[in-house]
Amino acid sequence: MFTEPQNAQKTGWIEVICGSMFSGKSEELIRRLKRVEIAGKQARIFKPETDTRYDKEHIVSHDASRIPCLPVASPESIPALAVGVDVVGIDEAQFFDDSICDIADHLAQAGVRVIVAGLDMDFTGKPFGPVPALMARAEYVTKLHAICAKCGSLANYSYRKSQEQELFLLGERDLYEPRCRTCYGQ
Repeated sequence: MFTEPQNAQKTGWIEVICGSMFSGKSEELIRRLKRVEIAGKQARIFKPETDTRYDKEHIVSHDASRIPCLPVASPESIPALAVGVDVVGIDEAQFFDDSICDIADHLAQAGVRVIVAGLDMDFTGKPFGPVPALMARAEYVTKLHAICAKCGSLANYSYRKSQEQELFLLGERDLYEPRCRTCYGQ
């Protein structure tokens, strides 16, 4: 039987779940966090307070899975709210500023497992916010794919159906659809 040395430090790490809209990022985050609960570990879950699409105090996936969370105005408030937990979950990371990267590093260095979900590309196909930098720092990266709304292939682009050009535009299937590389370019 393995016995951990008395002076061993708790090891933390960063996991990133990324992909296009409708690829199952929040669903996968919720799945991992529910397994944390089953294991009897303490978790605290966060999302940007600007994400009010389904519920202000829950992360809700497109298939209606849900888990309670704390909405925060900025990543800087997360460490104080996560004292004593084993796992920190963060959804919609693309809506946070770049400080989320240092916060995730700080938490992982302190022995916390950090699970972050977010879009890796914006509607123009460019890297989105801090998610690519989080991917570079993470020990584990899971890229999920949706199904192209036009041809049924694997989709990794979030196509905006409206003409609005602002980067942050909350919406669902009314404003966005997943598309493959070929259909995105058409």
